[in-house]
Amino acid sequence: MASCAGLALCGRALVVRGGSRFLATSTAGSDDDVPFLYDCSPAEKSQENKGTVVRRCTALTFTASEEKLLVADKSGDVYSFSVSDPQGCGKLELGHLSMLLDVAVSPDDRYVLTADRDEKIRVSWAAAPHSIESFCLGHAEFVSRILVVPDHPELLLSSSGDCTLRLWEYQSGRELHCCHLTSLREPAEPWGDKRSAASRIAYWGQESCVALLCDCIPVVYIFQLDARRQQLAYRQQLAFQHRVWDVAFEEGQGLWVLQDCREAPLVLCRPVDGQWQAVPENTALKKVSAHLQGNWAMLEGVSGMDAGFSGLYKATFDNVTAYLRKKEERLQKRRQNPPPGPNGQAKKMKPEEASLRCSS
Repeated sequence: MASCAGLALCGRALVVRGGSRFLATSTAGSDDDVPFLYDCSPAEKSQENKGTVVRRCTALTFTASEEKLLVADKSGDVYSFSVSDPQGCGKLELGHLSMLLDVAVSPDDRYVLTADRDEKIRVSWAAAPHSIESFCLGHAEFVSRILVVPDHPELLLSSSGDCTLRLWEYQSGRELHCCHLTSLREPAEPWGDKRSAASRIAYWGQESCVALLCDCIPVVYIFQLDARRQQLAYRQQLAFQHRVWDVAFEEGQGLWVLQDCREAPLVLCRPVDGQWQAVPENTALKKVSAHLQGNWAMLEGVSGMDAGFSGLYKATFDNVTAYLRKKEERLQKRRQNPPPGPNGQAKKMKPEEASLRCSS
């Protein structure tokens, strides 16, 4: 089964690795977009497959069989590109009425799961995408990230602009557990009252750990999934001095953290006595960090273009409060300066009339 992983710059540059052979990336230079697919197997030369979608790409994933690359775009459509046909055009698979923010597939390639700006998670049949199996409804803001749990393929993790992490049984659309991230924050923290959405959900099967990275907050939340009880347990949070761009688990290694720091772009964390901690630099960490430092200008440029999810929140307009305030100001002026009577003198209102006007 193909597992999707890889470090990426949120928003504009998206990187997905299917299994250990394929890598897909997308960089948006304008409103349209060009996804790139690379065959990284040692037996092949660096094969490139380039396709085009109409609007900017927002999410990429491989099917479990690694036969197709699914591309979700800004207009709400999902296209599929054949891995074996480098010159083939993308095929429109399904569409939403609103912007898509993430796409995932079930481990058996039976379902395609899509998350959109209008708070919905749709579960569609891969063989017939117009046939909808279920909706996962409950989020109060846009759904930013979804992840099918690899060890428990019937479970789905999702996060949203409503600052929640939710666990679902997605085939039935039933919500199993909800964690409110605002309750995990300390009031003294500078981002304590800041709205944030998850830019990455990562899963580590070795200890059933879930890492949640929120947009524009230098903190990674660690949860543990209890599949038997169908719930999430909060364990700890990892705080960093610099903005965190992305996180990814690697089996046998730990949690890789990509941050906005040229001197130390990568941090590797591992569990020590039940608590996740940053480990000292090793050979692998130094090697990868050196490659990132050599291309730091490109990384800074791409990250500077990213606006995160700040423009996706619901806009609220409260004109009733302003109307009532102005109405009260007019009544106060009228009581202080009553209109003149028939003889040019100020008309005195009876107490019962004054109270009646105030109540109106």
